[in-house]
Amino acid sequence: MSTTPEASPAKPGPPSAASRYLFVFLVGLVIGAIAVVMILRTLEARKTWEDRYPVAAMDLFQAHVAQIKASTEANRCSATDTLPHLQALRTLANDLEPAFGDLREDARFRKHASGLRATLDSTLAAPPLNCAGVSAAIGKVGEACKACHQDFRG
Repeated sequence: MSTTPEASPAKPGPPSAASRYLFVFLVGLVIGAIAVVMILRTLEARKTWEDRYPVAAMDLFQAHVAQIKASTEANRCSATDTLPHLQALRTLANDLEPAFGDLREDARFRKHASGLRATLDSTLAAPPLNCAGVSAAIGKVGEACKACHQDFRG
């Protein structure tokens, strides 16, 4: 009994090279991702405190303003809730020139930093006692920040 060609099982051809290429591509992708992470971590580790200082100062500014806004939204606007954050903002405003050493000699930057300190000083001299006052004070601080950012952040 001979079998017809249609009845015999099909013989598998040689294995496709596409699966090998896909495997090598995926391995290369994983190794490349690991290498990029290692390079970025190495570059980050080379930064000194002087490189991190400006970003840290701005992050602290944002954190205190956010906490004041959260207190205002929660209708907690007494002096005990907002005054510590306003005082911290004023202290941080003293660090603007040292933090941004390359802008220290720029007259516009010094004017903006001085304006922010003056705004905070006037707010601390007559602290806001209600939510409307706190919102107005934070609005003035935000305007002072925005003026500087428009000139120097682009």
